[in-house]
Amino acid sequence: MRRKTKFLYFWATVVVTVLALKPTPSGAQTHSDTQTVDIQELVRTRCATDPRNTYLEWSGSVYAFVPQEQQRKLFSIIDMSVARCFQNQQGQWLLTSRELQYYLDPETNQVLNRWQNPWTGEVVPVVHVANNPVQNNLGQGRFPALAAGRNLILLTLDVPLTYPNVLASDPKFKDYSSEPLYQAGEFFKFVVPKARVEQPHVPTVLNVSGTWNRIGPWLPWMKMKGKPGQLVYSASIRKLQRFEELSSLLQQEIKSRVPVYRTAPTCYLAASSKTSWTYFHEYFDNYLAGDQFPISETQSNQPCQQ
Repeated sequence: MRRKTKFLYFWATVVVTVLALKPTPSGAQTHSDTQTVDIQELVRTRCATDPRNTYLEWSGSVYAFVPQEQQRKLFSIIDMSVARCFQNQQGQWLLTSRELQYYLDPETNQVLNRWQNPWTGEVVPVVHVANNPVQNNLGQGRFPALAAGRNLILLTLDVPLTYPNVLASDPKFKDYSSEPLYQAGEFFKFVVPKARVEQPHVPTVLNVSGTWNRIGPWLPWMKMKGKPGQLVYSASIRKLQRFEELSSLLQQEIKSRVPVYRTAPTCYLAASSKTSWTYFHEYFDNYLAGDQFPISETQSNQPCQQ
């Protein structure tokens, strides 16, 4: 049985700053009076205050940074997250979601199912991200906001991640991920119309865009065998209202291989958030067998949290 580990993921330890930027004639930024914004603004930006499905799609690049080597682009990426938000009896907002990310050939933008490691020469299966679920308690109350009178609001979310590496204690994962701690960081910026801020009758904010950056260790499936270095991700985000608005690649993959990712869970699940490390642990035998990822997933029977 897979050892359960409590993970801090995605929204955990979120540091939130809300800024509306107004350039001065000199090009510098100034910030006017300090305010606070209700947590509902994060909810309405990220998902919705009613239980509808909302979608984020982001695309960009993944770069390898190795000490004393020229940086290199390893992959293009395309990702999606389908989410719902709920408010519990204590007034806290809960987010539940499912997330897919595909690693693409940086030249052709075609989905990679096999990848030749440029440092070892070994060809390995590509384990695309298939995290079901990703969820967190967003909390309640208000957080600081700085407004400067323009028509856009920028929500900045910094997510430092440090927790025990689920693969480190098993010798069979030595070549894949042997560090005792998983250490990474995810950094989000959401741009929203200022006119939509604190309009509680509007369940979800439209016209949301932004960026996602991440710094983290080599992915286990890359089989880097302890080589020093890290990955840097850079992507642009857009918020969508319907499944049919996703890119054709994501729609086709979901329909054909992982239809469960078409919708978010209908409740906050009694389950730990999935990560690429726990997924690799769970499907390591499939990886060794050279199976295609993500593994087909047609339904999810995870129970709701009571």
